[in-house]
Amino acid sequence: MPKWKRMTDIAGASLGLMICAPVFMLIAGFIKTVSPGPVFFKQQRIGFGGKTFTFFKFRTMKVNADTTAHQKLLAELIKDDNSPGSAGKPMTKLDHDPQIIPCGNFLRKSCIDELPQLINVLIGDMSLIGPRPPIPYEVDEYDRWHRARLSTIPGMTGLWQISGKNRLTFKEMVRLDIRYLRNRSLWHDIKILLLTPRAIVSQIKEIL
Repeated sequence: MPKWKRMTDIAGASLGLMICAPVFMLIAGFIKTVSPGPVFFKQQRIGFGGKTFTFFKFRTMKVNADTTAHQKLLAELIKDDNSPGSAGKPMTKLDHDPQIIPCGNFLRKSCIDELPQLINVLIGDMSLIGPRPPIPYEVDEYDRWHRARLSTIPGMTGLWQISGKNRLTFKEMVRLDIRYLRNRSLWHDIKILLLTPRAIVSQIKEIL
């Protein structure tokens, strides 16, 4: 990782955690009130070079939620996108999953549930900007060229998030990640960071 990127990540994550401390307390209290269990959701994700790390989010699903449906959906989306002649299907989420806690969809669409990843950035497992870190069972479905997105440290936001996110196919997401890798620069990262709030507002409008 370029030194400028790591320095930017440390400064940005430190500032973000200080500013968001009151939000952390409010969200933690809310989650504890509406759903018994831990505040944070911890999951193994695949990072730089295919190494696993513990990924943090605010919990938006009931404790011990079954991930079978999500695993099946991801496999189908990747397989369909790789089928000859197929236009592919958008990378949609299971937003109407009954396992989601009250207001969980809002936490997801507003990306508030992603704020704990600032801890991952500070640790060094993630960057502020980069490809979305995949789940191990997602990587199991990858073709060889898909793995190019694992050749850099994953990020909290990136080209995929500001380019349509769940309206794009898996193949389009990978191509955007590869484009980012080829054009990575401080200015490019700043541009993505500045465009992220607009993308989040667009997502929130979908549920209003």
